[in-house]
Amino acid sequence: MTRFREMYEKEIIPAMMEKFSYKNSMAVPKIVKVVVNVGLGEAKENAKAMEACLGDIAIITGQKPVVTKARKSVANFKLREGMPIGVKTTLRHDKMYSFLDRVISVALPRVRDFQGVSAEAFDGRGNYTLGIKEQIIFPEISYEKIDKIRGMNVIIVTTAKSDEEAHELLRLFGMPFKRNQ
Repeated sequence: MTRFREMYEKEIIPAMMEKFSYKNSMAVPKIVKVVVNVGLGEAKENAKAMEACLGDIAIITGQKPVVTKARKSVANFKLREGMPIGVKTTLRHDKMYSFLDRVISVALPRVRDFQGVSAEAFDGRGNYTLGIKEQIIFPEISYEKIDKIRGMNVIIVTTAKSDEEAHELLRLFGMPFKRNQ
């Protein structure tokens, strides 16, 4: 069992039950999945960019990503339907918990001038989106071997019914939210 899963069962469930006065431990919100997504606009001209990004995301998440393709043709972007435009991977269970552990305790503190993540990035239904500007904040990625700095979106999907519940859940996991000014 991963460290974050153990923390959820032993510490977070009792704390959430006390704060929100849930009657049943099964009513406590939990993290369902984490989706890591990278958009690659340059993939239509450079096939090597797609390969490099696939390798980076596979190393970071520990799971093989899927190539996402354009749904519609857009003439202004020189984009045709079916062209590869990004990669994504969906993490669940132990891989999800270990990835979140690495993001919160290792990768985010490595960001230059890190002040915390925004508490405004909730979608109204208890899901949180985190934008990461550089893949090199992950220790698995070697700075010498990357061809280009790429960002990614990390979407944390929870069963929380409100943003307040999801915020508390992520705070208890150790998500470094910015202090209110």
